[in-house]
Amino acid sequence: MMLKDRHVLITGGTGSFGKKCAEILLKEFPPKRLVIFSRDEQKHVNMARNGFATSKYPQIRYFVGDVRDEARLRRAMRGIDFVIHAAAMKHVDIAEYNPQECIRTNIGGAENVINAAIDNGVQKVVALSTDKAAAPVNLYGATKLCSDKLFVAANAIAGGGTRFAAVRYGNVVGSNGSVIPFFQNQRQTGELTITSPEMTRFVITLDQGVRFVLDAFKRMIGGEIFVPKIPSVTINDIAEAIAPECKTRVIGIRPGEKLHECMIPPDEARQTIEFDDSFIVQPATRSWSNEVPDYVVHGRPCPAGFSYSSETNAQWLSVVQLRQMIAEHCPSGEEPLPFAVRHAA
Repeated sequence: MMLKDRHVLITGGTGSFGKKCAEILLKEFPPKRLVIFSRDEQKHVNMARNGFATSKYPQIRYFVGDVRDEARLRRAMRGIDFVIHAAAMKHVDIAEYNPQECIRTNIGGAENVINAAIDNGVQKVVALSTDKAAAPVNLYGATKLCSDKLFVAANAIAGGGTRFAAVRYGNVVGSNGSVIPFFQNQRQTGELTITSPEMTRFVITLDQGVRFVLDAFKRMIGGEIFVPKIPSVTINDIAEAIAPECKTRVIGIRPGEKLHECMIPPDEARQTIEFDDSFIVQPATRSWSNEVPDYVVHGRPCPAGFSYSSETNAQWLSVVQLRQMIAEHCPSGEEPLPFAVRHAA
């Protein structure tokens, strides 16, 4: 309810997360003003035409802009109370081939969001991170780790004014570029290409991800990284759930890709508190505030050497459960494959 009747801005607001977040906010906690900030003009048009018209929701404002443009962010954040920072370059292979662009968006963009939020007196900012930011092995993960560090340190820069926190979670079921719609499209060829049969991943639905982010606004004091407890799956089980009739072909792990994902590495366990449904990685220092968060007394310190990995996770989805989740949250694939590709098999 914290965001109801307030002024909210979502960077990357026309993406999968942004649209689901806008949907939940407008239906359940309608803000006084909702600014959708995104650099893709066509996505703004598509979003407005598909359920988010300003005639239906007059509080929506569509701002075309790039997080690389600090001046545009400053203009967009005037009068804003809360910011959800979802804009990022997210594809591992694209980032490996275009490192400068990924750095400018994910690191430079994070710095611009921080400066614009502080200068406009924004109350709270929650940034979306990724499991790939924990002990990163690829450029995308490294840039998001830098982004996380920037948002934690921003609390000291703001001097107790604007508060910043981050949310870190795994692969989103059915989001743009995820493996599930990719397999759904490949199903038409009779063969699925998998990187490694042993590969495991965390999975979360868009709805769960959005609600976890919104809940972070209520819980945060500043400097935390919030991590939800979510199930793991194997790539083989995803293939079995989507297309049991198809053959699979192992193509090997892509450059910069992990066999298993980790959301809390052992070195972060020392400052991590565990709850029934989540973890909170606390900042190593909280120089900007003497306030002790309420959640500390309700949590359990993680033991030394603890790690939260998709390989050793206690919670797993069966093929049946995975198939049900896919049917509910990702009923069909992305754009159909070209005719020549569909019939290549």
